[in-house]
Amino acid sequence: MLDEVVFQSSVRELAGRDSDLAGIVETYGTPPLWVREPGFPSLVYIILEQQVSLASARAAFQRLRAVANPLTPARFLKLSDTQLKQIGFSRQKTLYTRLLAEALVMRYLDLNDLQDLSDDAARKLLIALKGIGAWTADIYLLSALRRPDIWPIGDLALAVAVQEVKRLRSRPSPERLEKLSQLWRPYRAVAARLFWHAYLSRRGQNSATISL
Repeated sequence: MLDEVVFQSSVRELAGRDSDLAGIVETYGTPPLWVREPGFPSLVYIILEQQVSLASARAAFQRLRAVANPLTPARFLKLSDTQLKQIGFSRQKTLYTRLLAEALVMRYLDLNDLQDLSDDAARKLLIALKGIGAWTADIYLLSALRRPDIWPIGDLALAVAVQEVKRLRSRPSPERLEKLSQLWRPYRAVAARLFWHAYLSRRGQNSATISL
């Protein structure tokens, strides 16, 4: 699991391997570790982030916490579809989060079990749930479980950042992103944070105030 000590040392290691990553650190500084607490609330937050801006997902999540705090699966299931729509849930995201909450309440899934599984096994367990795809699973593994070698090839901002930092003619496909990432093993989750840091910094956003 990544902690601040491992994170800082792996940033230095990657910067030593890749001059472009070294350039990110020289220009923008070291990125934040960007972590979330493992559990249901973080997974709901990541579902809210699917295909929307970070700002709109954060606003919706804050509205959710205002009406369900602490945010537990059982408390979530008490909210009506109308309430969730007012909070900012689409029909699909309402379905996905209800299915997740039901799986946890019925003990079909225990998120604590993910801690002891390999990256691939944990990912498979998550994406077995409707509405949790590879991107959602990867972001949870990267930020909540702090796995060091997660590389979310379905992340648009990551693809754009790699194109910009690596000066590619076109945005890399998921397949090309996977191939490019081999240089950064076994710290691809650290490389992803470096690329996101560059992406945000180039757009005038203070990455220290952004949560994944």
